[in-house]
Amino acid sequence: MRTDIPSDPLILLSFVNTKLRDQYASLDALCDDLQLSRQDLQRRLSEVGFEYDPGQNRFW
Repeated sequence: MRTDIPSDPLILLSFVNTKLRDQYASLDALCDDLQLSRQDLQRRLSEVGFEYDPGQNRFW
């Protein structure tokens, strides 16, 4: 994971959901643009109980 991405899971959640809401139409677009591993991001957020909902384009 990049060092400029928040490491705290709840701050990461807020960061990612804000980016998804304001700038990206999908998680794939966000990960491609920010050069993030989708699997790593989803794993980190699932460890604290959040899953990606493509219909809502956000983590819940």
